[in-house]
Amino acid sequence: MPKLTVVGAGLGDPELITLKAINILRQADVVLYDALINEDLLEYCHPVCERIYVGKRGYEKSVSQDSINFLIVEKAFEKGHVVRLKGGDPFIFGRGNEEIAYAKSRGIETAYIPGVSSILSGGFYEIPLTARGVADSFWVITGTKSDQSLSKDIRLAAHSNATVVILMGMKKLSQIAQIFREEGFPYTPAAIIQQASTAEQKIGIGEVKDLETIAKNHLLSNPAIIMIGEVVKQNSVQHLCYLGQQYSGKNKTN
Repeated sequence: MPKLTVVGAGLGDPELITLKAINILRQADVVLYDALINEDLLEYCHPVCERIYVGKRGYEKSVSQDSINFLIVEKAFEKGHVVRLKGGDPFIFGRGNEEIAYAKSRGIETAYIPGVSSILSGGFYEIPLTARGVADSFWVITGTKSDQSLSKDIRLAAHSNATVVILMGMKKLSQIAQIFREEGFPYTPAAIIQQASTAEQKIGIGEVKDLETIAKNHLLSNPAIIMIGEVVKQNSVQHLCYLGQQYSGKNKTN
């Protein structure tokens, strides 16, 4: 019977994948996997499982969504159980819902397994999303909409006491900083975190008005998230990062 399971692979550390996801990978007949997953996870697959790379990275040549949808349906009817393995959580700017809807429209059974999202990257530097008396809530916003524009919600978020987390925003640092300046909040603490949970993870910290400088000084690029808000002050490397140095590892003692 044809089936699609959309699975979140979590962050770069392969140990962060869920036990349920591992069990599903062991059952898969075909795995369609993304660019941001740790390929060590493919070792959980059965030796005869077909593994197909369908990587998608922002601003780079990649497999089209239409092609991925076609493969899901083709392989499900040809071989049975297709696992769509996606970085982070597939339902947070991951098009997991679109792929499930497409498969369902073709009569394919579907399921979803969540993954650890990159919105939690701050935790590796002791930066929480919420903190009593500091931030009662958080926004998760895309930095690049389907038409490549910046989400208008960022302007609204600038007026909130909430933590603002921006995904896919590294090409829009100048625009993000300008919005916070225009709205009167240029000195809000900000952090850029790259490749959280891996040996290559690193962070740059400063004020939102200086996002471009932070990225340049710390050699930060995709994949990375942007965190903006007072919670950034709780980071574990605060007194070091403001010196303009580059840090990697999970805490200041590394």
